[in-house]
Amino acid sequence: MHKYLMNPNYKKKALRFITAFLVLLSPLLVTSQTITSPDKNFSLQFELKENGRPYYSLTYKDKPVIKSSKLGIEVKDAPSFMDGFTISKSAQLTSDTSWEPVMGEEKTIRNHYNELEVTLAQSQNNNRIIKLRFRLFNDGLGFRYEFPKQADLNYFVIKEEHTEFNLAGNHKIFWIPGDYDTNEYAYTTSKIAEIPALQKKATIEINAQQPISKPSVQTPSMMKSDNGLYINIHEAALINYPAMQLEVDASSFKFKSHLVPDAVGNKGYMQTDTQTPWRTIVVSDKATDILASKLILNLNEPTKYKDVSWIKPVKYIGVWWEYFVAGKSTWAYGKENNVKLGQDFSKLTPNGKHGATNERVIHYIDFAAKNGFDAVLVEGWNVGWEDWIGNWKEEVFDFVTPYPDFDVAKLRDYAASKGVKIIMHHETSGSATNYERRLDRAFQFMKDNNYGAVKTGYVGQIIPRGEHHDGQWMVNHYINVAERAADYKIMVNSHEAVRPTGLHRTYPNWFAQESARGTEFEAMGGLNPDHTTILPFTRLMGGPMDFTPGIFQTDLTYYNTGGNQHVNTTLAKQLAYYVTMYSPLQMAADIPENYDRFPDAFQFIKDVAVDWDNTYVLEAEPGDYVTIARKAKGKNEWFVGSVTDENSRTANLKFDYLPKGKKYIATIYADGKDASWNGKQQSYVVSTMKVDSKTTLKQFMAPGGGFAISIKEVPAK
Repeated sequence: MHKYLMNPNYKKKALRFITAFLVLLSPLLVTSQTITSPDKNFSLQFELKENGRPYYSLTYKDKPVIKSSKLGIEVKDAPSFMDGFTISKSAQLTSDTSWEPVMGEEKTIRNHYNELEVTLAQSQNNNRIIKLRFRLFNDGLGFRYEFPKQADLNYFVIKEEHTEFNLAGNHKIFWIPGDYDTNEYAYTTSKIAEIPALQKKATIEINAQQPISKPSVQTPSMMKSDNGLYINIHEAALINYPAMQLEVDASSFKFKSHLVPDAVGNKGYMQTDTQTPWRTIVVSDKATDILASKLILNLNEPTKYKDVSWIKPVKYIGVWWEYFVAGKSTWAYGKENNVKLGQDFSKLTPNGKHGATNERVIHYIDFAAKNGFDAVLVEGWNVGWEDWIGNWKEEVFDFVTPYPDFDVAKLRDYAASKGVKIIMHHETSGSATNYERRLDRAFQFMKDNNYGAVKTGYVGQIIPRGEHHDGQWMVNHYINVAERAADYKIMVNSHEAVRPTGLHRTYPNWFAQESARGTEFEAMGGLNPDHTTILPFTRLMGGPMDFTPGIFQTDLTYYNTGGNQHVNTTLAKQLAYYVTMYSPLQMAADIPENYDRFPDAFQFIKDVAVDWDNTYVLEAEPGDYVTIARKAKGKNEWFVGSVTDENSRTANLKFDYLPKGKKYIATIYADGKDASWNGKQQSYVVSTMKVDSKTTLKQFMAPGGGFAISIKEVPAK
């Protein structure tokens, strides 16, 4: 033996053998991996612990964000992806690219991240593999589960996803309760530990709700730690998968994923190759960075549409708000409460208050044309509204048959003569099966009659019966509607749909959603003054919202209904929403007659852009205030919006985003000194001043108030 050890050739062969063996063995020996963000502020650690179970943790500037947290997916009637793993392979890469959205808050978005891909094998299950992919950006983390095609994994049913978010403390959190069917709750602000005690109070009654029995919250979930970290948990690219809710362990400050089930209790039906949505964690020590994050958008796939020239931003008015106030109008044409598709609706007894009449719609078209609006939304134009809600009825609407007093051809031609589009309305009453069957006929009808956009609605319990608004079946339905609409060059604005996850990058014609408590609730009990200081940190993290701002007649007793309801904002705050609540679809939601009474304030709505080159988040604190400036797409015009909660405050503005060396005229739409959300709401002041990049301004906001500013170049003499 000694002579072999002394032989140089033998020693070389032995060394090569040992090296090769260690290379093959190394994945089995390595149980942890670490990556950092490009700016080194974030550090992610992945590791296998007891019985080969995967865990991850995340730090920001050496502060713990997510402590060691379990990962795994439980499968029904088959071995689960929970434990028994070894690392069979891992790889890291860096990517730094840029892209341009069709419409958005920025003309160009940088997509810069470091990635860790870990392949996990289960030796006890024929070496079945899954992949975990982590992308670490300068603004946070995205990760997902991936299931490659393989001999022993074709189809499987998800029983539950067990992704944990083990938070580092008892953070302040802005939350709505977990629910399978609605996200139209008011926000509660509390500590995590207080959620169980507040859950019942927070779960107010809403049409078609299915609250989760365990303490839970919905995403996007916004938090602030005692040591000054802002943390937002959500998901990106929700496709062929149920939405994620978060169960709350209030004693350990741990969140765990809870997927929305289907009618038989299963969570998801999967076929390889496939993947889950990205789980996202956006973090910063500055609240403004949370609002500036494009992480969720970056985790969505680029659009495959060849032609996007028909996808354009829209500023619109509509036959809508008058349905909510004063009983001024109704969606329904007749007095009956039992109608069927196919019957002769001209024989109904007219109720005398139908809103979608030729006369009324022409009035709106004229107003839109006079004031430079792109479109008019008309709700209640089609037959079926007499018994549309609360009956779990399947054949509710056919989406092509108008009421007797709505002349499709006449109004189509009149709108075209005025350079105005009419926005179609497809309320489904939750009957997605009916809508799916009629979808192509409805879109062909739209194309034939020059409708370029549709507002869809899903009020009520879902059909197929037992399915939920946020389950896998409906998630696929919403995407199918967007894809089919694209075939007809139609843009989609969905209401009561699952909250957005950045899919407007992939499907840019799905250009807005409601999916939160919007302006309509100002006529149904009111929104809290802090509501719109929270929404940008929660609902709007996933995508644009059709919030429907612009209510000038804030005191609803004006309509002599006998109640004392009012909109819980100042008039100036309504103007600010056009900047603070991003959407390429913006509505002037009030009745036209009310705008005629306040022409100086209405000028801001006429002027404000809806598509942007740049966005500057100037000041922000969730639940307290938001101040944002934006540059209009392709123009040397800027607009500023600022909103506050129930407390008055003074914003400290800089204009350093303006080009240096040039002078501009700023028109300021501000709260009056005596204004208040629950007092003199219509008290406002319009003033002008010259500004440049060196200008600073202290601007007062009343309780529940705000201000808006338009900035334009000084006209050449």
